[in-house]
Amino acid sequence: MDKKTSFTHLLLSKKAGFLTLLFTLISLSPSLWAQDTPVSEENTEDVVRRIRFSGNKNVKDRTLETLIRTRINREFLGIPRFTPWYYLWRLSKGRFGEEPIYLDRSIVVNDMERISLYYQSLGYFDVQVDTTIIEYQKNKTEVSFLINEGRPYSIETVSYSGLPNFSEPDKRTRFLRSSSLTKGRIDDTTYTVKQQYRSENLSTEQIRIIDFLKNNGYASVQRDSVIALVKKQEQDSTKLDVQFRINSGRVFRFGDLRISLADGNPPDDYSEKDTLTTEEFSLNDKQIYLKKEPATQTKFSLLSDQVLYTPGDIYNHELYLNTIREFQNLDMLFIRRFGQSEDSVQPDFSNEYIPVFVDLQSLVKHSISTELFGMRRYGYGTGFGVDYTNNNVFGKAESFSLNANASFEFVSQAVLEEIADTSTQSSVFRSYELRGDYTVPRLNFPFAFLDNTRYFTQGLTRYSLSYSRSDQLYFDINSDVQFNLRYEVNHTPRFSSFFDLIELDVVDPDPTEEFRTNLFSDFGVEDENDPIPFELRRILEDFRSQVSSVIRYTFRSQRTDLIKRNFGYFSEYSISTGGNIPYMLDRFVVTPDTLEGSLPSLFNFSDNNLAYNRYVKVSADYRRYYPLSNSSVFAWRLFGGIAQPYGESTVIPLNRRFFAGGSNDIRGWGPFQLGPGKVASGDVTVNGGEIKLAAFTEARQIFIRDLFGANWHGAWYVDAGNIWYGPKNDSPSRENLEQGRFRFNEFYNQIAVGTGLGLRLDWQYVVARFDFTFRAHDLEAGWFNNRKMYFSFGIGHSF
Repeated sequence: MDKKTSFTHLLLSKKAGFLTLLFTLISLSPSLWAQDTPVSEENTEDVVRRIRFSGNKNVKDRTLETLIRTRINREFLGIPRFTPWYYLWRLSKGRFGEEPIYLDRSIVVNDMERISLYYQSLGYFDVQVDTTIIEYQKNKTEVSFLINEGRPYSIETVSYSGLPNFSEPDKRTRFLRSSSLTKGRIDDTTYTVKQQYRSENLSTEQIRIIDFLKNNGYASVQRDSVIALVKKQEQDSTKLDVQFRINSGRVFRFGDLRISLADGNPPDDYSEKDTLTTEEFSLNDKQIYLKKEPATQTKFSLLSDQVLYTPGDIYNHELYLNTIREFQNLDMLFIRRFGQSEDSVQPDFSNEYIPVFVDLQSLVKHSISTELFGMRRYGYGTGFGVDYTNNNVFGKAESFSLNANASFEFVSQAVLEEIADTSTQSSVFRSYELRGDYTVPRLNFPFAFLDNTRYFTQGLTRYSLSYSRSDQLYFDINSDVQFNLRYEVNHTPRFSSFFDLIELDVVDPDPTEEFRTNLFSDFGVEDENDPIPFELRRILEDFRSQVSSVIRYTFRSQRTDLIKRNFGYFSEYSISTGGNIPYMLDRFVVTPDTLEGSLPSLFNFSDNNLAYNRYVKVSADYRRYYPLSNSSVFAWRLFGGIAQPYGESTVIPLNRRFFAGGSNDIRGWGPFQLGPGKVASGDVTVNGGEIKLAAFTEARQIFIRDLFGANWHGAWYVDAGNIWYGPKNDSPSRENLEQGRFRFNEFYNQIAVGTGLGLRLDWQYVVARFDFTFRAHDLEAGWFNNRKMYFSFGIGHSF
């Protein structure tokens, strides 16, 4: 049947010969669409059992299914027309299951409109959408959408009219060239584009222009201040020229800033007030007015430090919003109201100066919690803990928490003689731990000069110090002291940095010979020269007197939902170096003339020497998520890392090495059970490696929606990778060293590969994961020779 194409978002302008693009108000008349089967406004008792699309060469069925409101009953495992919940409803005569979805012809008409609008947003302005409704069985219908896409339209050029000039000569040019639309330059305001028309791209450019203007003084700019006009080229009507017409309005400035802080106990009594009139806080007689209640115990400087602009200066909307975010990041208060007018929602644009009002309320400053517990092991014991928190220590939102724990166990002499075969062991086992954390909502020395500069407006400095001591059966921990100084910055919503300037850990245990004997016996190791299980080696490492220091920088970039992981990407890059602080103490303080390779016990608590190792470590982790449809995702991940000892050190501390295997790593192998190289898991004498390479892929598909409140995903995945000894590793076993050493001409033959199927139960805030893996390449059995299935469970997606 004959159909007319309606360009409802392209309206002809007789004078200019342009077509005006309306981004938000799009209306189509259903009467424009003809169809082979007449569509009435009356609903029927026909059940929709099939929905088909034809002619959609450039848009997937899954995408169109998300657009339409005509539905069929839920299918199981994606099997067409297999709807067990609907069948259950029929068998139970409506008492259980899912009610049938009846045909609504008015909804079908609206669906045709939605499909047409979507195609037009992609540049298919000549699209024609028709429908047929067939009753293939009594009360069972099939709805088909017939689509004639037509040719896609393309944007050839884009120009900008009305964009104001700035004091910086190249500012406007730099802004235009940074657009995703502009390619080659034709003149000062016109650029080539040569890409298919998409309304989303034009809308993104419109928002970019608005943000640019609002950040440069044009505060009154709204969406209708920037309009895109579209004109067909005479020689080819499918080629378009776009012009953005901009009405920027006048330049505005920041007016007075008024900040109030209440204590939460009505009525508000702001008896403490201050006005900042110095050049740092004021221009053109515009000032900052501060007022607070005495009970807030807060300094005025805390409030003024969060302000990122100067009253009287040119208006910048980004600085205004970042100032509000600065207040939101203070843990000792919350925002009751903020705005650019005292009473109304919208600012008063009749005045050149725009005031800002921020109304705050402080939270409870002090909090204490306690816990008391009992226990029974060798005897009866008790323990208690106290936690104290102060969220505004010195009046500038500094947070301090102090945690103290102690436990005591009383063991009778008879039990001691039975379990320890000795009467000299103390009958009281004790442990103490004291931990303090101090956080300030800014960057402290030596990075204070960066605080509140661009991309450093949300900085934190964290200090933590802990001390513990323990007297137990067979061993004592004379002291375990940990100190950490960390700086955290969220540069933008996507980028963040973490810098551990000092991460120091001093452990001074004193295990007895009975401790080692019993420990080896528990793990079934008869001789210390036999292969030692990883878990045993970790325990022995933990009970070795040592001092560890780390300096580490981590950069994180992300644009994804960290729970769903169904779009965008996640990446993390880290570099660290260890052992330098104890090395400098050893080299220049303790024994200036001799490099011992160890330090004496802290405060002379024992006669033990504290060993240390120097090393450098680098790692990179990149993950990408591609939504294939509204119900399927393809994801991949690459990981690479290397750690290298230097100086007199030949090994990396155990807790700083790379490991492979586990439900969140290379599935099919248990945690820490893969590698190094081709060394058999039972023959490993030095666990972990200095080099790691890994690659992961996973495809996920929803096959059941909203069952027990969760979406059920099926997954197919392939994991590959391994760890290796580095070139400087000095393993006690020469055979293992050679089998586990990384070599460019051999490493690709030592890549372990696991593949399998999995199930994901996806609730709103948590994902439960069940994986069933086969070792496609088992380094001991070869390719496809290991038919055993390995199960793993995890919370959250694997990557």
